[in-house]
Amino acid sequence: MIVVTGATGNVGAHVVKELAAAGAEVRALTRDPEATRFPEGVSGARTEDLPLEGATGLFLHAAVAWQLGAEKLLERAKEAGVRRIVMLSSSSVLEETDPKDNPIGAMHRELEAQVERTGLEWTHVRPGAFAVNAFQWADQIKAGDVVYGAYAGAHMAPIHEADMGAVAARALLTDDLVGRTPELTGPESLTFADQVRVIGEVIGRPLRYEEIPHEVAREKMVGGFVTPEIADSLLRVFAGCVDRPQAISPEVERITGRPPRTFAEWVAEHRGAFGG
Repeated sequence: MIVVTGATGNVGAHVVKELAAAGAEVRALTRDPEATRFPEGVSGARTEDLPLEGATGLFLHAAVAWQLGAEKLLERAKEAGVRRIVMLSSSSVLEETDPKDNPIGAMHRELEAQVERTGLEWTHVRPGAFAVNAFQWADQIKAGDVVYGAYAGAHMAPIHEADMGAVAARALLTDDLVGRTPELTGPESLTFADQVRVIGEVIGRPLRYEEIPHEVAREKMVGGFVTPEIADSLLRVFAGCVDRPQAISPEVERITGRPPRTFAEWVAEHRGAFGG
């Protein structure tokens, strides 16, 4: 039996779907399982209860570990007899920078180390930019034809959440990825301006991205879970990606047997969010 944390999230929902389709026994953890319809054969449970009894595998969303306390969660997993942990990490761990300049990478790197210290089997799935990050522009696109943001020429290779879910499921169901750290990207490097243009092409409107100054962008970003330190880190990354196309990882196709989904495919599946 496999436990999935963050089971209704962008990635976790796809992990649940992939595992259920493969016939695995799945326990999906979420804040309000009674309000969620899971695939047939999937049982829901409250995240806070940490019901890991009988589980052999655990999909670990980093945000859940930080919310509940990583040490407590991992100790509970060992006590319950979990044999394998597949963690949704981040490719930001690969950046060789001061932790103060890369808090996202530092936090994920420490959690990876904590998972490894359990002595259990592990896989760290390391995606780069999520395609779902484009939701940050949804309100602007609904309101007009211009998106305002920092560093129009910053390159990313946005990855579809379903591809992350497929790789994580493979890591839970087979031994192919034990002890591995697959870095995941989408199939193409796109600037922020390119991404907005693609959204416009899919929804049938001529959209454009207009660059705003660094400090203005920082002010708009800070809020909620985005602290000033995280905003500074993200903007530093964006600045470093200007006019530098991202390397495309072969891992999604190698692991799943099919090419990663394109950003245009992702937009077509979520066009309603952009008023399309």
